[in-house]
Amino acid sequence: MQTSRAPLLPEPARRFAAWCVVLLLAAGVAAVFIWLCVVFKTAVTPALLAILGTALLGPLYRRLLRMKVGKGLAAALTVVAVLVVVGGATYIVVLALIDTGDQIVASLRQAALDIAKHFGAAGTSLDDLAKNAKVLLEKFGGTAASGVISGVSIVGQMLATAVLALLLIFFFLKDSDRVAGALRSLAPRTTGDLVEAMARRAFEAVEGFMRGTTFVALVDAVLIGIGLVVLDVPGAVGLAALVFVTAYIPYLGAFLSGAVAVLVALADRGFVIALWVLGIVLAVQVLEGNVLQPMVQSRTVQMHPAVVMLAITAGASVAGVLGMLLAVPLTAAATGILGELRTRYGTPPPPSEEKPQAGAGPPGSNEEP
Repeated sequence: MQTSRAPLLPEPARRFAAWCVVLLLAAGVAAVFIWLCVVFKTAVTPALLAILGTALLGPLYRRLLRMKVGKGLAAALTVVAVLVVVGGATYIVVLALIDTGDQIVASLRQAALDIAKHFGAAGTSLDDLAKNAKVLLEKFGGTAASGVISGVSIVGQMLATAVLALLLIFFFLKDSDRVAGALRSLAPRTTGDLVEAMARRAFEAVEGFMRGTTFVALVDAVLIGIGLVVLDVPGAVGLAALVFVTAYIPYLGAFLSGAVAVLVALADRGFVIALWVLGIVLAVQVLEGNVLQPMVQSRTVQMHPAVVMLAITAGASVAGVLGMLLAVPLTAAATGILGELRTRYGTPPPPSEEKPQAGAGPPGSNEEP
């Protein structure tokens, strides 16, 4: 007579092992995907920038279509608008930073010296940091002449990336109506609806992030810039430009730009003005967190601050500053995809308890009525 043998592992251990295998496979796929993105970064970077640009400029393109403008012409006009707006904004920001950069650096240096005087050894590290930064800048300037070819190569790569991104924005806008059909043709027949729905949710999340962040960054820069001008803080325009640029890095960017503004005010205008600048920065951040973000940002990009910080850290470790800028919109897209999967395949809520029928005994009673 055959006897059934007991399993080698109990049921909880087998389930745990199965989940470990699933997590290892998912981590392996993610690692290979990231590795491929790093290897082919010359093609991946313009494509990601083009997706962000398409998400930001989609409303303008659709408005042109409603005005009976052809698809090709509407896409071309949108790209021209990108060149005018982004080029003009970049020129203003760079000019402001060049004009006030030396003043801001000198103010930071003075702030480090003042902190070193008041806090002794604790502030000496800041003074040393300022000295080391100055030495590094001098060394960089001394070796810049010998690295002209390398600098030209980097500038050439940046220009090539920008041109390719603009061309991709044109084609993404012009052929946006074909995306759904292309996804359906690539996906298996039974999963076409799911793939299309996930792509739409991901793009909506990126679109909401780009439009909302751009508006919030503009409001933050204008309000903080006005406050710095009123308080007569040196380099106010450059600091406002820094606020606008760093606003695309949530939480961390606001902290860095606010700290620079406070240190500059502390060095040139004294402790009282520095406190006023700190109050303005905190007030703008409170306005952003409690009014602007809930009103402007789409619900599809509402992520926990811990998730945002981890995404920024991971992006910085993979691709530096560019990774920090791309980490949050990519995380927003992944959040949208997970939300779509949860909507379709999530565990349904437990059914409500049914009321006992009239004349029936209490639950669990086996007695006859």
